[in-house]
Amino acid sequence: MKYIFVTGGVVSSLGKGLTAAALGTLLENRGLKVALQKFDPYLNVDPGTMSPYQHGEVYVLDDGAETDLDLGHYERFTSTKLTRYNNLTSGQVYQRVLDKERRGDYLGKTVQVIPHVTDEIQNRIREIREQSKADVLITEIGGTTGDIEGLPFLEAIREFALEAGHNNVVFIHVTFVPFIKAAGELKTKPTQQSVAKLREIGITPHILVCRCEQPLNKELRQKISLFCNVPYEAVIEEKDVDHSIYEVPLMLQRERMDDIVCDLLRLDVPAANMSHWQDIIRKLIAPQHRVRIGVVGKYIELQDAYKSVYEAIIHGGIANDCGVEIEKIDAEEIEKHGPEKILSGLGGILVPGGFGERGIEGKIMAARFARENKLPYLGLCLGMQIATIEFARHVLKLDNAHSSEFDPNTPHPVIAMLDEQKNVTQKGGTMRLGAQPCQLVVGSKAAQLYGAFVVSERHRHRYEFNNAYRGQMEAAGLIIAGTTSDGKLVEVIELKDHPFFIASQFHPEFQSKPNAPHPLFRGFIAAAHNRIHHRPL
Repeated sequence: MKYIFVTGGVVSSLGKGLTAAALGTLLENRGLKVALQKFDPYLNVDPGTMSPYQHGEVYVLDDGAETDLDLGHYERFTSTKLTRYNNLTSGQVYQRVLDKERRGDYLGKTVQVIPHVTDEIQNRIREIREQSKADVLITEIGGTTGDIEGLPFLEAIREFALEAGHNNVVFIHVTFVPFIKAAGELKTKPTQQSVAKLREIGITPHILVCRCEQPLNKELRQKISLFCNVPYEAVIEEKDVDHSIYEVPLMLQRERMDDIVCDLLRLDVPAANMSHWQDIIRKLIAPQHRVRIGVVGKYIELQDAYKSVYEAIIHGGIANDCGVEIEKIDAEEIEKHGPEKILSGLGGILVPGGFGERGIEGKIMAARFARENKLPYLGLCLGMQIATIEFARHVLKLDNAHSSEFDPNTPHPVIAMLDEQKNVTQKGGTMRLGAQPCQLVVGSKAAQLYGAFVVSERHRHRYEFNNAYRGQMEAAGLIIAGTTSDGKLVEVIELKDHPFFIASQFHPEFQSKPNAPHPLFRGFIAAAHNRIHHRPL
């Protein structure tokens, strides 16, 4: 196996994950099998208990692991299927080291960062090597070079590079070249300082990826090359993209980054054929149609809180050759001003997942507006529960119907906690998590969209549709379109006599890709476009 380690400097949120994923795309299209993993230096065991304001979305894998959102980029850009072993946090490392110490595995030795913590980090690399059987493993180190919590990870990969040997390891450093507006020029000093800090630790990058707003000219590249001890051709420009993150692989290919990586790793493989990716970009830049979709949530000001949802909507647009303008709508604004003022003119409404009571009534108002006005509606997880509550209140006339999550004393708990969740005291990793089969009903719109009757989808929730109300809801026109294999838990609901009203208890956004858009999002965008253009479904 060959190894690529991606580090970052100057500031966080530079796009290391996107760079790693885009490089993975290029290498896959050269015929290589690629695996990716993320090392996060924070002390949380996983991001499952972290606030979206702190961390963005929690990305859930097939095996139920709650992971960093960068793993979403890895799965969207490549064909790799990730597991809990592809995301490692300092919390997990120290937990494993301390568990071993308690068991006496270290035979009474003093437990230290070097070698015990660094060995544990390296063991995760070896585990992925054995599991994936990939040709190339790309490992992203979270955080910024120089952060105190990241030092054990950098030391671990420095040591690992010695073990792996020459021509088997490439270090890529993503850095920031700021444009100083007052001076009218790009400045290389932050990049120089960042590389110097990395070299102090014992790592000399083979490739520098320079994030910048303005193009790097020849003189700047030569300067960075000289001061950072990196070959001129290995100074890669990664300018802010004009339209979409899916332009990044093509940008890196133009910079010959994949050629340089293959040369360094002595990989004799053909050039990547990216024609299918170019077609995706064409549909994003110059789509045949356009539509506006309203996403009604509570973390709307945070771009990363609904990252996979936004990407899946865009994928649905790609499938329909339709440009999607996403209108980010704060649910509390609907509560203040009413749905008509805010939601009129949209092609469709999507209510994503979430936790907590804030904004719930605004989301219920949005679902009612979509139902009564025949506006295409897609509900995800909480979005399905919202649609159920709305239907119970305004169609079945069950006053104060609610979820027991938000109102424990509701007379009609149409959404209630799973029995196995009632005695859970630990918050982390204890929800209904991961991929599980869903049985779709013959003749349902969901089955029609999937083109299948059994599908596998990822979950992340504690509360479920209350089967005590199932009969009267179905009698009133709610279609139970999908259930668990045993028929006990409701997974998908639809409405009769509505152009598109589908809501799922699972999270379909986690399995959507630009070159393989998820069926529910593809159908949702098609319905939204048809409504705006008055076309029959």
